[in-house]
Amino acid sequence: MTKQRVLVVHNAYRHRGGEDSVVDAEIGLLRAHGHEVTAWQRHNDELVGRGRAAIALDTLWSRSSHARALELIDSHRPDVVHVHNTFATISPSLYWACAKRNVPVVQTLHNFRLACPQAMLLREGRVCEDCLGRAPWPALRHACYRDSTAQTAVLGGMLMLHRGLGTWRDKITRYIALNDFCRDKFVSAGLPPDKLRVKPNFVDFAAPDPQKRRTGLLFVGRLSPEKGIDLLSRALGLSPHTKLRVIGNGPSESILAGHAGVERLGSQPLPFVREAMERASMLVLPSIWYENFPRTLVEAFATGLPVIASRIGALAELVEHGVTGLLFDPQDPGDLAGCMEWATTHPAEVAAMGRSARTRYEALYTPERNYRMLVDIYREAQAEHD
Repeated sequence: MTKQRVLVVHNAYRHRGGEDSVVDAEIGLLRAHGHEVTAWQRHNDELVGRGRAAIALDTLWSRSSHARALELIDSHRPDVVHVHNTFATISPSLYWACAKRNVPVVQTLHNFRLACPQAMLLREGRVCEDCLGRAPWPALRHACYRDSTAQTAVLGGMLMLHRGLGTWRDKITRYIALNDFCRDKFVSAGLPPDKLRVKPNFVDFAAPDPQKRRTGLLFVGRLSPEKGIDLLSRALGLSPHTKLRVIGNGPSESILAGHAGVERLGSQPLPFVREAMERASMLVLPSIWYENFPRTLVEAFATGLPVIASRIGALAELVEHGVTGLLFDPQDPGDLAGCMEWATTHPAEVAAMGRSARTRYEALYTPERNYRMLVDIYREAQAEHD
């Protein structure tokens, strides 16, 4: 069967995160299977030094991105354009360039940007669905994006402009949601249900060495409010003997500074993270927002590491309580503290969960399974344009 030529488009973030890693992994996966892949990336560092008016106009419709997209399509003749992020430098003008050349578009939904200007359905430390399926006036009232009414207005204007133009409805052939929970939220937000498909993230990890001794708890990720760092700090205060290694940095890192049992390791490369996961007993994932599909979770499962996760959104779907990890009430730091203490005193049960986590990875999150799902979505998108 002929391998599709794919143009992968991504607007990279200033602070590299899981979404950027997913893009790189999918490009590598496609190339490993013989696909001709052209990667077009812009970066939010391009915004430095630009005026606010110019940034606002590009967010709504970037003329330069539209022209560049046409050039790339004409020179590389892709069968499919796979888009990950267009905010802020690429803009939805990309989709119109693809439509002009009659090339199908597959859009991965890594966050809730098409439903929420702030992208996380989170306000003042709690889940907020006030803008879901309606005009984003509540976001404007609360200045949800970076506490800025002006910046929120630009994002809200982008959403409403392209709803009105039919961009989300007509110019994107297939959407990829990362799990069923998120798919349902996007349907509630107004995306066409018949265009939504579910495909999770993946990693390519060999089975961990069963002889390695596992001990202690581990946190991996950006130290920011939505990741539940304040919740984690309060839980540690209720469990002063808990030992926790922390990999990552961010604006909330000082919150963990006063806990004697916390070892802060800063940002680390993937090999270091993988080794730490293979030596930990459980991963702590205390997010307070609707995580779409944290790459950290699939990395943990792949290394045989069970997960203590918030019982919220997709996390409650991805972690099976008592089988691949433990779920706790994200409004109750005592519940998290109890889970962490239980994990340190029940090594045999935790080890069994770790084996189940690796089995779950092998069944659902391997590169080969992910590749088959991805190319099936591409074929659907192509068939609709034939």
